[in-house]
Parts: sequence; structure tokens; C-alpha cells
Amino acid sequence: MIPWLDDATLDFPPTSLALGPESDVPGLLAAGGNMSPERLHAAYRRGIFPWYAPGQPPLWWSPDPRMVLKTADFKLSRSLRKTLKHFVADPACEIRVDTATSAVLTACANTPREGQSGTWIVPELQTAYLDWAARGAVHSIETWMDGHLVGGLYGVNLGRMFYGESMFHRRTDASKIALCALICLCREFDIPWIDCQQNTRHLASFGAAEVPREAFEAHVAVVVRAPSPQRWSYDSRLWHRLLDAPTPQT
Repeated sequence: MIPWLDDATLDFPPTSLALGPESDVPGLLAAGGNMSPERLHAAYRRGIFPWYAPGQPPLWWSPDPRMVLKTADFKLSRSLRKTLKHFVADPACEIRVDTATSAVLTACANTPREGQSGTWIVPELQTAYLDWAARGAVHSIETWMDGHLVGGLYGVNLGRMFYGESMFHRRTDASKIALCALICLCREFDIPWIDCQQNTRHLASFGAAEVPREAFEAHVAVVVRAPSPQRWSYDSRLWHRLLDAPTPQT
């Protein structure tokens, strides 16, 4: 039986109770509860995240193992490095942070996850993330070209942890450019891990790898207690963290 959460408490069951690999829904921990920034904060500080489809109640997950991108292990391919150099050199191209968060969430909601159809960013979840963004915990990394938003991603920052949520692109590699910018920001802010939730070939190509839930939660328990970065903005000088520093090549 999956525990049902009520609106009166923000408590979650122990993640050890999440369904295992023998289940049709491995990692499912709980269902129900209202969707609010307070509940999201209570979940993410323990590494729990919401994921459900329209018509379903809120579903809360804690998969084991957990897909993580360690920022020091980010793999910049030769082709993406070339694309990134052209982007940086073009005055009509820029990275912006938190200037179009609502538009990024909407675009991500219209972009199914790898291997799936339909959206998981239901309207009530979009509203909750935007409310949380107003409080400084949710950030959008945006790729702009010729004055148009052409790609980006959004995620949650607690302390020295970043939880990647979703990304989209309208031009080739625009979401990958946003991810590169996020890597630069995380290295600048001393954020060593980006949570990717679940294993996909796309994420693995950038160097993401699975870690046991126990190790993931031990890391999160420490880094979420650290002060969060005070100012999320992008300075083009940060590109040197990828373009000038040695990185694993594919």
C-alpha cells in the first residue's frame, strides 16, 4: 500500500518504503497532499520529487539508484564545444537567468520526457513551482537568440544542491547550451551535484551516472544545509569554466 498524504502535515514516509525494482512503479513513495512551495521544500530537502500525469493525484518519488550529474565530470563533446564557441562569439546570443521562468515551464510542459508521451508538469505543479520561484528556490536558465527564447531548463536550488527538472529547445542544441551554462554556474557556486532523477541515454552522454539512494541522500543531507547562492545571474565570463578548463571529452 502506498501511503496517502493529507493536507494537514508536510511529513513524508521513510524513503526506504518506496517501491522496489520488482514493482511496476519502482521508486514510488507516496500519493496525495496539496501542492505548495512548503510541501515541495519538505520533499526536495529529502531528495523526494513529484511526478504525475493529468488526472492523477500527486505522486511522490524516491528512486534507487538515482541519476546524478557531478559538475566536475561533465562531458563536453567536440561538436558541442564548437557550437558553444559560436554561441559565445555571437552578440545576438545570450544566456539569461530567471527572466522568463513561466515561459520555460510552459515550454517544458509541452516537451515529453525521453521515452514518454504527454506532460508531467501539470498546471497545479507549474503554479507551485512559479510560487516557489518567487521565493527564490526555482531558477530558469534560458538560451536567447536574436531576442527570442529558443531553449532552456529549470530546476530547484536548495543550499549547494541543484535539482534539474526539465529542459526544452526550439533550435538545435539550445537546451544543451543552457545545460552548459548551468554547469558553469554550479561550478561558480560550488554546487557539486545536479540531480537528474532518472537514467536516460541523453543525460548519460553528458557524464551523468547512477548513485545508490543511500549515497544520494547522505550527500543531500549535508549540502542542503549550506547557504544558497545569493544571486542567480549569468556573466559571460563564466564560459571559461568550460571553454578554457580541461574537461572530459567524448
